Amino acid sequence: MVGLALSAEQRVDAPPAAVFALFGAGAGAGWVFDAACDRVAVGAVVTLHAPLGGPDAAPVQILGRISAVRAPSRIEIVHDLPWRGRLRLLFDEDCVPAETAARTRVRLIADLDDAGLAWLMRRRGFRVSDDPDRGHHAVGLLISKSGPGSVFAAATENLAAMAVEEINTDGGIRGRPLRLVVGDDATEPEVGAAEAWRLVRAGCRAIMATTTSATFARVAEELSGAGVLLVHSLMNEGGLGGELRVQLGERPESQLRAAVGSMMSAAGGPRWFLAGNDYCWPQVVHTAARRVVAEHDGTVAGERFAALGSRDFTPLIESILASRADVVLSSFVGADLVAFERQCHAMGVRERCRTLALALDEPTRERIGDTASTGMWGVSGYFEQLPGEVNAEFLSRYRRAYGPFAPPVSSISESAYESLHLYVAAVRRAREDDPRAVAREMRGGRYDFPRGTVTVAGPETVEQRLFLAEATSDGLVVSHPG
Repeated sequence: MVGLALSAEQRVDAPPAAVFALFGAGAGAGWVFDAACDRVAVGAVVTLHAPLGGPDAAPVQILGRISAVRAPSRIEIVHDLPWRGRLRLLFDEDCVPAETAARTRVRLIADLDDAGLAWLMRRRGFRVSDDPDRGHHAVGLLISKSGPGSVFAAATENLAAMAVEEINTDGGIRGRPLRLVVGDDATEPEVGAAEAWRLVRAGCRAIMATTTSATFARVAEELSGAGVLLVHSLMNEGGLGGELRVQLGERPESQLRAAVGSMMSAAGGPRWFLAGNDYCWPQVVHTAARRVVAEHDGTVAGERFAALGSRDFTPLIESILASRADVVLSSFVGADLVAFERQCHAMGVRERCRTLALALDEPTRERIGDTASTGMWGVSGYFEQLPGEVNAEFLSRYRRAYGPFAPPVSSISESAYESLHLYVAAVRRAREDDPRAVAREMRGGRYDFPRGTVTVAGPETVEQRLFLAEATSDGLVVSHPG
């Protein structure tokens, strides 16, 4: 339900068709017209960098998809992050009798619901409380609704909400409905720690974290004495499991063992270049890569890191081209992965070598684009194209709930769905809400999910089948199990 409709307008000294053509053209016409959009067509993905965080804050990424086009008078965009909403861009001829030159009145109308208003107020520094509700069983969901990680978080909140609806339909938890309280780490560990404490104050005794490892490590340290169960759902390097810490997801070494041999065969050469963001997960990925590549008689021809949030990778890409690498191992994430791979394509890397990106998933591939992503490969425990009735019904439920323009499902977002079901199953087995008792139950068992059978055998030991997928103009195509 829409809470507010915000509007703004301006007049441009050009006819509507000319102004309409500026959208996505990168002509420096302002943050709305300079949207990243490869084509103005229904279904095309759009990224806008909106000045929403205050005069001194970095722009906020609005991730959406074009839902309607009527050239040259209307473009509609539905978006899921940082909140679910709709933008309408209207182009009307502005008739002024005293003037002979054509002018256009441009109007932007943005829908802002309660969740969006709360997010915006927090971003501007206002305190918005989430009072505990003793009639519900509260569980926190910490995700990256903004910042570079928002690209891989696109469908996460949707899938978590879908899991909650399924759980409540099945009776909830010990007679109480499950209530999801969502926090945004802005892809920054310090913000994640503050948001985690907000979730605790809201009554959450367990938090599902679908965030970077940097945020998870910071939150784990911050909540070390809080008696709260913290679950890391997505791919990570492990090493932080414990009494109240459970790390699910894929591990870098397992992903690499499932992919390195096939990548070298596809590339026709043994030389690798390692490139990624400069934080804990990519560093562990590269360490594992040196070992696994050597086991396959490959060599590492170079290695470079870039800070999270980088946008110009020219020196790094020049190093790749100079290295004569056959395969690039990309450990970039989210918006950084998008920017890096688009620039790799523009600078000719795709013509020289293949790319294996461990964090490549469906929403990230879309943002990279059909053309720029061709020649890339990903490896994970889930892709939308996995066969089987369980996955087909899962995707059908998702589309029925969120519509044709919702972001695609990925291993990262599906992991949030899984983690909530794992948590609830553990509570039901423990027959109590105590986080330590629930954590003990979470650390063991076999489960059937859309990705297949998942076996949990400890605080950070997870077994699952991994799949290698190739990016094509039609999406990610699963070639074979890794």
